[in-house]
Amino acid sequence: MDNPEPILLFDGVCNLCSGSVQFVLRRNKKGNIRFASLQSEFGQKKLKEIDLPVDYTSSLVLIENEKSYVKSDAALRLAKHLSGVWKLGSVFLIVPKFIRNPVYSWIAKHRYDWFGKKEVCWIPEPKWKSRFLD
Repeated sequence: MDNPEPILLFDGVCNLCSGSVQFVLRRNKKGNIRFASLQSEFGQKKLKEIDLPVDYTSSLVLIENEKSYVKSDAALRLAKHLSGVWKLGSVFLIVPKFIRNPVYSWIAKHRYDWFGKKEVCWIPEPKWKSRFLD
């Protein structure tokens, strides 16, 4: 991978995913996480590099230390980069994946029904634009 900072790939048309990115932006005080939508040119390139299909939108993808993480691993590892009490979310990595991932997948399966979907990818505020790779 060509960037040592964590990169979060997200479904740019999903309201839950876009809201999650905004949540992370506000709580990543170091400003070290970079973002790109899965649908973007950068996101598509990264999906190919990590052997995920280019139409993959069922999970966040966290690329960190030259490794990629999906589903609950991505979300909980992301918590390590947040400030305050949110950092403690990573403690749930001790819960086995066979428990965590079905819950994550169930929410992901219903996210458009529950939270809606945009016609086009979410555009970040100008103050956050530099944190986006595409």
